[in-house]
Amino acid sequence: MEKRVAHLENRIRGNLEHLGFEVHLFKVGWYNAVLPSAFRLPYSDNTLAFVVLSIPAMFDKAFKPFLKTQLLEKIRDPVDQCIAHHLSLVRESLADEQVDIMYDYEILPNRKPRFLAQTAAHVAGAAYYYQRKDVQQDTWGEKKIYGVCIHPCYGGWFAIRALLIFPDVEVPFLQQNSPTDCVRTEEKKIELLDKFNFHWWDWSYRDIIEVKEKYSEEQKMYFATPPAERLKLLGLQGGLQRNTMH
Repeated sequence: MEKRVAHLENRIRGNLEHLGFEVHLFKVGWYNAVLPSAFRLPYSDNTLAFVVLSIPAMFDKAFKPFLKTQLLEKIRDPVDQCIAHHLSLVRESLADEQVDIMYDYEILPNRKPRFLAQTAAHVAGAAYYYQRKDVQQDTWGEKKIYGVCIHPCYGGWFAIRALLIFPDVEVPFLQQNSPTDCVRTEEKKIELLDKFNFHWWDWSYRDIIEVKEKYSEEQKMYFATPPAERLKLLGLQGGLQRNTMH
């Protein structure tokens, strides 16, 4: 079984990493253990899963080439279409395996997300999910404070895109790796949550640590542009359906 898992991991990485994606494996049970029942994934605890991240290189290595070669659907976000395209190729390369794909933008009929992306990244050891509970000197009072993941190499310059779940592959032997706590001081954690919650639009929370690489100016301009206007940026007509943070 361990050889099978190594084969799957190598196949997935081979399909995605050269395009500006990262892949981290985890057991569904690690994810379900930290969430209330309403948000748990409907698989056994030992089920193998992978969380897929996009890093800054994805824009040039996957997205821009995708725009040149694929016919876009005007009602869908172009980045979402790009991600779905490349994950469909992963599925095709694993035709002998059952794989369920969940995307970060998918919503269930009860309006809950199909999965909690930041929790998945944290339990997989991909990025640390900083939350209010990580701060001892809480001065926010009654304010709602949202948490945010920080990547040890890319800070906030990345996005959590999807899960790949293999219902027929159980990995009781898998050992969990904790994410890197890269925002190390109390002061920096407070600064991070302040910037993310109250100044998220200026991008500054993404630079809470020194980073290996960040979004290019072209990429910043694309993601800073309102979704309806991104189509004009790409030379398309019409509008996009949703507005998300990337």
